[in-house]
Amino acid sequence: MTRLQGTFERLRARGERALIPYFTAGDPSLALTAQLVAEAARQGADVIELGIPFSDPLADGPVIQRATQRALRAGVTLPRVLELVREIRGEVSVPLVFLTYYNPLLAFGLKAFCQTAVEVGVDGVIVADLPPEEAGPLQAEARPAGLDLIHLVAPTSPPARMRKIARASSGFIYMVSLTGVTGARTELPPDLLQRLRRLRGITTKPVCVGFGIGTPEQAAAVGRLADGVIVGSAIVRVVEEHAGSPALVAEVGRFIAALKRGVRSCNPTLPADDVGMQDLTP
Repeated sequence: MTRLQGTFERLRARGERALIPYFTAGDPSLALTAQLVAEAARQGADVIELGIPFSDPLADGPVIQRATQRALRAGVTLPRVLELVREIRGEVSVPLVFLTYYNPLLAFGLKAFCQTAVEVGVDGVIVADLPPEEAGPLQAEARPAGLDLIHLVAPTSPPARMRKIARASSGFIYMVSLTGVTGARTELPPDLLQRLRRLRGITTKPVCVGFGIGTPEQAAAVGRLADGVIVGSAIVRVVEEHAGSPALVAEVGRFIAALKRGVRSCNPTLPADDVGMQDLTP
């Protein structure tokens, strides 16, 4: 059993949902990323995503794009992020997942990446621009290495494609809540419940929702429906606002603690049919 599988099984047994915060690795520095990851784990994060800086981040909104550019200007690379994970693994026990694009993995070498990632303590990888139809070479290296390959379900994915993505994914399935790029929104999509219900009818694998979630109230609303809640841009914005301040780690920790309280406040045992559409908007 992988660390991701074990985490979701324990949460399901307790009737809880996962909080999954995202950080752009190297923003504002690799040393501070290590502190932020450790603080997130202390504040209750169940899984942590690390974004690998890439020059052409097609799925990222302006907040994460700015963080990526700052990290790239500081010389952050995939090998340096792998070393970061090696350094923090002794302090952080929660699963760590990379969010990246395919080019950095190809440049590193697929086999070398999968083996090195598992060796340093990475549990899974999300490749934003790699559809399951083209993921065979990476899957062929990830599976024997013990690295979970997590695919994304888009808002436009029909049931047949959802089924294909669910079969190809391990660890969990990443459901993108809305069309467009990352970034907190004032409201969540009204059709999210319907799409989650459809995906749950196809698979028993954990389903985690990301894109557009930026408040504890939204995290609670999504937690009533999904196995996990992914928050990225809202956290990266707090990092941006407090970069250079000695209060950075504490401020990010306070925000993650508030998100965790939101997730804990939801009622995940509520049957999906009893969750009204109005519950998706705080």
